[in-house]
Amino acid sequence: MDVSIIIVSWNTKEILRNCLRSVYEQAGPISFEVFVVDNASSDGSAQMVENEFPQVCLIRNAENRGFAAANNQAMARAMGRYILLLNPDTIVLNGAIAKTVSFADAHREAGVIGCKILGSDRTLQRSCSTYHSPLNLLILTFGLHRLFPRSRFFGRGRMTWWDYGSVREVQTVSGCFMLVRREAINQIGLMDERFFMYTEEMDWCWRMWSKGWKVIYFPNAEIVHLGGSSSALTWETMILEQRRSLLRFIEKRQGQLAKGVANVLLLLGTLVRLLYWWCSIPLRTPHVASKLKKRIKLGLLTAKFHLGFGRESPP
Repeated sequence: MDVSIIIVSWNTKEILRNCLRSVYEQAGPISFEVFVVDNASSDGSAQMVENEFPQVCLIRNAENRGFAAANNQAMARAMGRYILLLNPDTIVLNGAIAKTVSFADAHREAGVIGCKILGSDRTLQRSCSTYHSPLNLLILTFGLHRLFPRSRFFGRGRMTWWDYGSVREVQTVSGCFMLVRREAINQIGLMDERFFMYTEEMDWCWRMWSKGWKVIYFPNAEIVHLGGSSSALTWETMILEQRRSLLRFIEKRQGQLAKGVANVLLLLGTLVRLLYWWCSIPLRTPHVASKLKKRIKLGLLTAKFHLGFGRESPP
């Protein structure tokens, strides 16, 4: 078995159907198996897979276990030389999976390989990044990445200075398409299930690098990524979980002090945005003002989270 493809789904019925169709149409000349791990969907996703894709190995969870834990469930049963983590809101293009496997076979030093990711309009999505850190958050908080997008220093977070047109060793690639070598997994272990959602792929890539494996971006394979399909369903909870995971990673990699600095920077950024939104309400139309009030409500919730130093329990 060349590849075990793992798709974690939560209430993504329609786009999951399209994703699976693209996998079977565009996988290319490789042997593969497909796992769908359904995290207690309520929209009939699991039943759709069972009815329309009987060849898929379907794992039904009684509760939403999160991204890392669900992937680990399938990896424990997978038979492939490679594991491909694939989001349900993706469309595989032009034999992308087989191309990536072929590249991986020729680059034995690579523990993780990512591909070129395009939006629904076929524009580039920047899918490689450097590790979360207080320095990167400082640049983000003050918008310096937008002021100097071509700077290698200020554009370091999402590598905005680079055109994503060449093979390159990077610190981390997006988890929406991540081909991982079985030998590397056997050495470093499965994903850290303390990350409910977000940053678990960054943590995995960091652990790969720490054991001598490389993380490589490969642009000759392409997918479409719609983005935000599952997380948009409970966006307030997921924004808090994104912050929680970010802080957890910084603490794990750089320690408690770095986490504290990062938490202060995130709180500062939240307070600045709250002030801007509040002052903007009288100048906006009723429709826009209503949206700003919703943002303020979320901002207050986020500020409360940071004032508690990110100690709230996960969803």
